[in-house]
Amino acid sequence: MNKEQFLHQLQLSLRNISVEERQEILQDYEEYFAIGLEEGKTEEEISKALGSPKQIAKELVASARIEKVEHSASAGNIMRAVWAVIGLGFFNLVLVLGPFIGVLALLFAGWVVSLSFILSPLGVLFNIIMGDFWLFDVFSAIGLCGIGIFVGIGMFFATKALTKGFIRYLQFNVSLVKGGLKHD
Repeated sequence: MNKEQFLHQLQLSLRNISVEERQEILQDYEEYFAIGLEEGKTEEEISKALGSPKQIAKELVASARIEKVEHSASAGNIMRAVWAVIGLGFFNLVLVLGPFIGVLALLFAGWVVSLSFILSPLGVLFNIIMGDFWLFDVFSAIGLCGIGIFVGIGMFFATKALTKGFIRYLQFNVSLVKGGLKHD
């Protein structure tokens, strides 16, 4: 594949990132070709040494998505980053999707427990309406509500920590796929 074919395929594969970033990346790869031609290599040799433009684009898109999550860790950005990393290879389906679902399940369960404990005084109101009121119910509901607030505070910090940890895990995974870990 020659320089024009390589750059065209790379440009098509980079459609999911901003125009500025795309132009910067294409300019970098044009420089790779210029340096290679100065060294006496053919365009075909250079493109073969660089690798598949589609795989390069997948890696760059995954890195861009993870970078975006680092700046703004919204649910949408995290999902896009997870799918970008999964797109790097079938093996990542197991390495990324499994832990991601596990982390989401833990967070969801913690938030549901917190919310149900906080809303436990509504059960006392229901008992009053039904005429089956016990003073023990009031104290139990107040205790559960307090526990629910503490669990909610803990879940807030756990959500932040697990989000940061999962982002680091995605970064580790991308660096592993890009060429293994470099030991200095």
